[in-house]
Amino acid sequence: MAYANKRACEEAAGRIVACMLKGRPGDWGMDIDSWDWNPGVSLIALLDHAECTRNSELLEEVIRWTERNRLRADRHRAVNAMAPFAIYPGLYERTGDSYFMQHAVEIGDWMLTEAPRTKIGAFEHTVTESEEFAEQVWADTVFMAVLFLARLARATANKKYGEEALLQLRLHYRLLQDEETGVLFHGWDCARNNPMSAARWGRANAWIALATPWILEELDGMAVASKEAAAFLVERCRVLLQGLKSCQSENGLWPVVVNRPEFRPEMSGSAGIACGFVKAAKLGWVGADYRAAADLTLERLLGAIDVDGCVGGVSGGTPVLPTEEAYNAFEVRPTLYGQGLALLLLNEYLRGQEVMKM
Repeated sequence: MAYANKRACEEAAGRIVACMLKGRPGDWGMDIDSWDWNPGVSLIALLDHAECTRNSELLEEVIRWTERNRLRADRHRAVNAMAPFAIYPGLYERTGDSYFMQHAVEIGDWMLTEAPRTKIGAFEHTVTESEEFAEQVWADTVFMAVLFLARLARATANKKYGEEALLQLRLHYRLLQDEETGVLFHGWDCARNNPMSAARWGRANAWIALATPWILEELDGMAVASKEAAAFLVERCRVLLQGLKSCQSENGLWPVVVNRPEFRPEMSGSAGIACGFVKAAKLGWVGADYRAAADLTLERLLGAIDVDGCVGGVSGGTPVLPTEEAYNAFEVRPTLYGQGLALLLLNEYLRGQEVMKM
């Protein structure tokens, strides 16, 4: 990557981070001091950025967030609200503070023994709001909850968490992947045995395209799966990425529903998909042409960040909607997960081919 572009990535990432840390109390999209998936995605990205840039001040900011929000953590035992816990194993490793490990293990055990599941054993998509999605499996869960389990497995060297992470990843691919196109449906209703609106929503695809290489990296060397099982997941991800690559628009972005090119482009899903491309290319799962495809997305992302560091073109928090057209008409607003997915893509370019440890 050219030096000038790296400088552009550094500057853009700095603005995004500053925007995220402002907080904006009362604004659901940008209020970082709450305990849910939205700030959780941003925290995963902030810790990743602190690591790849060796930024000790940002690491302290993340730790201070946990101190401010510890009481909120105990109020929510919902699968979709597990995302903030994904930073706990890493914070334990960096600080040695037993608080992070004790709470991570407590939550990991809750997920293994008490978290609601569908009749086939997949995590049911439960949320902090007073909404119920009985027997529903959503792609979001893989990033919000399964990534945490993989990280906990690595940090504790306990195979039970890794085995559950791989089981959930296999189940989500089995239920959500469209065999015809390779891309993913947003959700699956296990009670009715159908994909509901059958929308191939962009951000749903991003959650799993990004999480799969990350999860398998975390579990590498743990012997939690046979070589055949691991190869199966790599192949499922490769098929997903191939399908997504065929849906990328000439401008480098993906439409809000990936197989509807006439729909508006959506930035958070595009950034997440491109980040998955870069991660998979680094692991050798796909060729250099995927990195080139991500380069196009990066160019558009850099132009979508305003002077205050806010990433534009991001769809609001999106449940499984009744029609594909409803996704296209859904609100566009600044969000912490949009900031986070953009920052994760920038992080991959900032760290280059090697991950720099703190």
